[in-house]
Amino acid sequence: MSTPAPHGPWSPLGQPTFRALWLAILVGNIGTWVHDVAAAWIMAETTNSPLMVAAVQSATTLPVVVLAIVAGTLADIVDRRRYLIVAQLWMLLVASTLAVLAHLDALGPWTLIALTFALGIGAAMAMPAQQATTPELVPKPMLGPAVALGSLSMNIARATGPALGGLIVAQAGIAWAFAVNALTFLAVAVVLWRWRRTPTVSVLPPETFGVALRAGLRYATQASVLQAVLVKAACFFTFASALTALLPIVVKQDLAASAGTYGLLLGCIGAGAIGGAMLLPGLRARMDPDRMVMVATLAYALCILAIAWLRWIPLLYAVALLAGFAWISVLSSLQIAAQTAVPAWVRARALSLYIVVFSAGMAIGSLGWGWLAQAIGSPQALVAAAVGTAVAALASIGFKLGAAAHVNVTPSGHWPQPVIADDIHDDRGPVLVTIEYRVALTQREEFLRRLQPLGHARRRNGALQWGVAEDSTQPGLYLEYFVDSSWREHLRQHERVTEDERAIQDALLETLADPTQRPQVRHFIGGAPGTAPPAAPSNQGRLA
Repeated sequence: MSTPAPHGPWSPLGQPTFRALWLAILVGNIGTWVHDVAAAWIMAETTNSPLMVAAVQSATTLPVVVLAIVAGTLADIVDRRRYLIVAQLWMLLVASTLAVLAHLDALGPWTLIALTFALGIGAAMAMPAQQATTPELVPKPMLGPAVALGSLSMNIARATGPALGGLIVAQAGIAWAFAVNALTFLAVAVVLWRWRRTPTVSVLPPETFGVALRAGLRYATQASVLQAVLVKAACFFTFASALTALLPIVVKQDLAASAGTYGLLLGCIGAGAIGGAMLLPGLRARMDPDRMVMVATLAYALCILAIAWLRWIPLLYAVALLAGFAWISVLSSLQIAAQTAVPAWVRARALSLYIVVFSAGMAIGSLGWGWLAQAIGSPQALVAAAVGTAVAALASIGFKLGAAAHVNVTPSGHWPQPVIADDIHDDRGPVLVTIEYRVALTQREEFLRRLQPLGHARRRNGALQWGVAEDSTQPGLYLEYFVDSSWREHLRQHERVTEDERAIQDALLETLADPTQRPQVRHFIGGAPGTAPPAAPSNQGRLA
């Protein structure tokens, strides 16, 4: 069979809703840069304090680190479209307040920091839900180009937003810059309002916040591909942050160049990322994600090393282009793996963990490399960061992203509803589920090997405990068991089971003494029944 042709870098824009939302978010990202320029300028004008200018930047990024996991949990248990609309309206209100106060000349330094922090809260709350909507807007084969286009949007905004912000501040004033940012939030809200999203249908009530938060963290501890994404992200961004953190110092002190040179280097990084976003779909068809991340990380390490020692500015522009290309290659590969390796019910929570690792790695890394550069000099700090980037890439080589391309997290719905003798209250529990297998004696080791991935899946989907035991009097008679906290949580497992888990269960059948004989399933429920005990014995059902 011939391999299907890969989707082009612009193919997701053929999906009307994705196209409209992508354009709106692009405008919103530009508006954010316009705000950042205006806020930094007015703070510098008002206080002339580098610390207060830095505080404005911290007020934007700190909420992401603190609130991303909370935001991801909320995005998975409420209607995602309405949630995003509320977040956009909140940021519209805050940005409008900034514009009004600036127009009235009543915007003090601490008010500016407080309102910028409020904007950061809105951005932090929207970010996981916004990223989690991408798989809903494009077919799965287009997900890679769609994620790359999301990164492209950020880099286009980074290349154009500061210049536009400076022009607006210079020609129209601070108040108009804040007003333009406010209008961009309104544009995103309008597109979201027009989106006719098909909600996920469930007969069960939504998870409470605490239950959903624990479920997301539990899923992360059992999902090997998601763990690989988080480890590789932490290794890369902690060291890679040195380039952007120390680039202004290199330009000013080591190159003795102007702010224009710094701006051109940033523009080259953005241009390299834009070029990378257009070329990546073709590269992904020829290279697996683990190899791509390794090659791109090592290329980025070489770019850090080049910026540490090269002093010919035209050559540094070429290095910056390569750095942007390598950056987008790593970033999009990690994001695609995080998007595709988790099912829809926990996607926003998984992405929020990735966002926290990314933001914390960049923030902590930037501070650490700045401190080191102050102690030993920026060239030496950059050399250390380059070596660290390469070593971290090699150290994380055992964490594989490639499995994400082969995971099918589509809900299978192949578990039948349990047969029960009487009504069971949803809160009753705990629930002990047992599955009895009669395994061929020659297949016992293979059975146990194939059963382990199913145990990980049970835990990911909500099981508090899982195990397997063999009957001491009947070799080959195995009992798998797992415990759920309540009947409601067990029913959630029925909704969460995926096609991947169906394949694991089908593989288990091949090891049975009689593959046509389905395993015997029983449910044992703790707690007071609240009614007279049923006359029937234990509830029974069968796995499909």
